[in-house]
Amino acid sequence: MDLRLKDKVVVVSGSAGKEGSIGETIIKRLADEGAIPTLVDRNSRGFGYVEELQKKGIDALFVQTDVTNPEAMENAVKKIVEKYGRIDAVINNVGVNDGAGLESSYEEFMNSLKLNVVSYFLLTKYALPYLKESKGNILNIGSKVALTGQGGTSGYAAAKGGVLGLTREWAVDLIQFGIRSNAIIIAESYTPAYEDWIKTLADGETVLKKINKSIPFEGRMTQTKEIADTALFIISDCSSHTTGQFVFVDGGYVHLDRALINDLN
Repeated sequence: MDLRLKDKVVVVSGSAGKEGSIGETIIKRLADEGAIPTLVDRNSRGFGYVEELQKKGIDALFVQTDVTNPEAMENAVKKIVEKYGRIDAVINNVGVNDGAGLESSYEEFMNSLKLNVVSYFLLTKYALPYLKESKGNILNIGSKVALTGQGGTSGYAAAKGGVLGLTREWAVDLIQFGIRSNAIIIAESYTPAYEDWIKTLADGETVLKKINKSIPFEGRMTQTKEIADTALFIISDCSSHTTGQFVFVDGGYVHLDRALINDLN
């Protein structure tokens, strides 16, 4: 399917994670569709990703910045617009399940909010004038933790709950400008960060098998490419009348009857 994303300038935050991370996979899929990926992240890894794309003749830009800093985020958007003159879509993808729980300090809790939800507000706020011009759209990457809880991660849970609230709020706010706002909710996806966590556990392989068995559809984790493909569909004109929606890419993890786990796996 031609998603008609060619030459669309798409800003993706949290896009310089390790190879195979959700953000990095989204960048690759955007490039495959002929879009112009613009990476916003604090990790210098993004320079290498853009260099790889440019060697293939693909236009791309990386702006290294602190996504929690208002001035830095405003400057990042300015750099993107200085080069391309437009922004067609924003994908807020920052997410670190940092374990800031009830025993954490106030500062740790607030830092979790700044990273995992305030960064979404900042990027959207500064990109908004250009989204109005292009009648672009916003996609927020959310987490099942906002709906199910997890334990020991109050900051991340609160932030991801806020992400869903903002998704609907922005959908209402921006209808008058023809701007859509949606969210993808993911559950268990075997990203590099997930793999790093598994490796810290003494019985990591056993835990991993148990998690896989808890996912009703096919007893496996969601692939990052599956998340990326859904993201591209939602920001494309193929989803032109979809706004204010939470799209679950989770193999039925959140909604399907747990009895399926025993029956199918």
